[in-house]
Amino acid sequence: MTVELVDTAERTRESQKFAALYAEVQQFYAHQMQILDAHDSERWAGTFTEDAVFELPSLPEPVRARVGLARYVREGAARQRRAGNRLNHWVGMLDVQPQPDGSLRTRCSALVYVTPAGGSSKVLYVCVMEDTLVRTRGKWRTAHRRVTRDDLA
Repeated sequence: MTVELVDTAERTRESQKFAALYAEVQQFYAHQMQILDAHDSERWAGTFTEDAVFELPSLPEPVRARVGLARYVREGAARQRRAGNRLNHWVGMLDVQPQPDGSLRTRCSALVYVTPAGGSSKVLYVCVMEDTLVRTRGKWRTAHRRVTRDDLA
């Protein structure tokens, strides 16, 4: 009977620990997407590691490093302003898998909405986002992101 209580207590501690981690990762993505939607390119790039790799199906090669990531967001923001559109991102269906080295593998659905000036929002892309997150200087950061789109599968 004592062994069962210890096992139950240990499982409860592990569940609580994972629940806290899961909430932390959800908050990370909420913050990261809000920064992206605000076109704050430098802060958004700061949510990635210095040597991050960002793979998008619409680009011929991955975007690399924070400098490249910030440039990518600035250029995208300029295109959206010229078109008179606003993009917003929604992330859900999050799966978090802790790795033995302390990193996290995550997979989630990501929806990109476009709202034309004076118009109604519409889903522009349905994506799957697969990340490797690492903790650096006390914060989670994306080391690698691979995005796939349903319409390009």
